[in-house]
Amino acid sequence: MAAPQSLQLSSVNNIEIPVHIIHTEENQIQEPAVDEFDYSQRGQWLRAAVLGANDGLVSVASLMMGVASVKEDIKAVIVAGFAGMVAGACSMAIGEFVSVCTQRDVEIAQMKREKLKGSSKSDGNDEKLPNPAQAAAASALAFAIGAVLPLLAAAFIRQPMVRMAVVVAVASVALVVFGVVGALLGRTPVVKSSARVLVGGWMAMGTTFGLTKLIGSNHGMQI
Repeated sequence: MAAPQSLQLSSVNNIEIPVHIIHTEENQIQEPAVDEFDYSQRGQWLRAAVLGANDGLVSVASLMMGVASVKEDIKAVIVAGFAGMVAGACSMAIGEFVSVCTQRDVEIAQMKREKLKGSSKSDGNDEKLPNPAQAAAASALAFAIGAVLPLLAAAFIRQPMVRMAVVVAVASVALVVFGVVGALLGRTPVVKSSARVLVGGWMAMGTTFGLTKLIGSNHGMQI
């Protein structure tokens, strides 16, 4: 670091007072580089993927838990889970496609209004429009990936109680993983995101199991 320069000033009593001039350039603190990436650009596909995976896992695991509460036959549990996976994936894809199409129509209408007013700032807005087919495919695929986990966990276990425990354990681990992945991709708090996803999944599975068992036991339903 260069030595500070000095100027000599004369006071009334002829006392020399040194005044130090410090080079500000040498003492500037380097600011950390700011991450300029716009993480909101990931919002569309990330929302569809995370939502689809969580829905697939929680829906199918809860459905299997509900069936297992009144029926010990493994075939009934697997068939119910598989039907839930196919129906849920189709439902998610259609719902996401319709939703994103509506959003796209709204944005296109807004762009046309801005163009008529001459206030359009960019000619490349079409590239930023949401893609309905992409969102639908991501949602359906994510739902299927999430749904297949409890199915595989229960497929090779014959004991009913052990089967349900394994489904809950696998679903819990997967929910934590989904929460962590979503938080890392979106740069959000990891612990908060994982806890929220995990607790929500437990509530869904517990509620489905309890209500199905209550109704099945009171009315003597046979599947």
